Amino acid sequence: MAVTIRDVARAASVSVATVSRVLNGKEPVREETRRRIRAVVDRLHYSPHAAARSLITRRTNTLGVLLPDVYGEFFSEVIRGIDSCARDLGYHLLVSGSHSERSEIEAVLRATRGRVDGWIVMSPELDSRTLERNLTDGLPAVLLNGLASGDPFDSIRVDNYGGARAMVGHLISLGHRRIAHLAGPADNRDASERLRGYRDSMRSLPVRLSRELEIAGDFREETGFAVGRRLLAWKKRPTAVFAANDAMAIGLLASIQAGGARVPQDLAVAGFDDIPIARFASPPLSTVRVPIAQLGAQATRLLLRALSRPKSRVRRHETLKTTLVLRASCGSPIGTPKTRPGTISWN
Repeated sequence: MAVTIRDVARAASVSVATVSRVLNGKEPVREETRRRIRAVVDRLHYSPHAAARSLITRRTNTLGVLLPDVYGEFFSEVIRGIDSCARDLGYHLLVSGSHSERSEIEAVLRATRGRVDGWIVMSPELDSRTLERNLTDGLPAVLLNGLASGDPFDSIRVDNYGGARAMVGHLISLGHRRIAHLAGPADNRDASERLRGYRDSMRSLPVRLSRELEIAGDFREETGFAVGRRLLAWKKRPTAVFAANDAMAIGLLASIQAGGARVPQDLAVAGFDDIPIARFASPPLSTVRVPIAQLGAQATRLLLRALSRPKSRVRRHETLKTTLVLRASCGSPIGTPKTRPGTISWN
């Protein structure tokens, strides 16, 4: 039979209420009594019934995580950062992918009512009204790369604009003038900010900004590979390509070299994110480093702060800086990558 809280109380010679206070971290309980109860819990392998406990504490000790997708290194790193922080504080995760579809987002939020204590949501296309409408039970939420300051939720953003502008500026400093941009989805805020950074950096050149060098993309490796084939067929090729994320950049690298061209001698390539595989690409990929795991961990800390202060109305809106990591794909020497800390952020 399963061990109950009454069994623990009987073995520790205390009341059920005292055991409950110890397990829920509440005072007052003498330290000697606390240690005795913990020892009995370990010896009997007692685990509190989650549903019954949540009725008493009104907490599930579970955090909801809603991402556009759960496939790929970027999202794996975000989840790793969230999980490492949550686990240290005794929380579990409920993870779902929405594929950026509003109906799917709303369905997930509705279906998990009563199952999570709060949400970490990454959906650059999501508006605050939709989120508020589906969090009617007052759950706190932290938005990743979503809403602007002044919205009713805590949020963390990446300096997409500054990172993109700095990388294109670096390519210009290497002598490139015909620089293409493989963009992300048109309705994605991250992609839009990276496109804006590319355009503003290109405007520093004494030539007219050419929209033919802006190529539509969708953040997928397959798209990068297909675009690489197209670029090799152009009569007037670009000398460099800045991709809106590393997945497309890695697809580009493979396609360009499969077509017989050399990187970076014939065509330089740079990406955005610095996913773990970027350093092992051939050649190693120059990119804009986003502290991906830190993004997830910081979001978790913000959410737990909101849970510990439910009556606080102060919302925090943070921006994580990006860093250039310069490797061989855009002409930097092979070996230890050159890193530029503290990339300038243009506002």
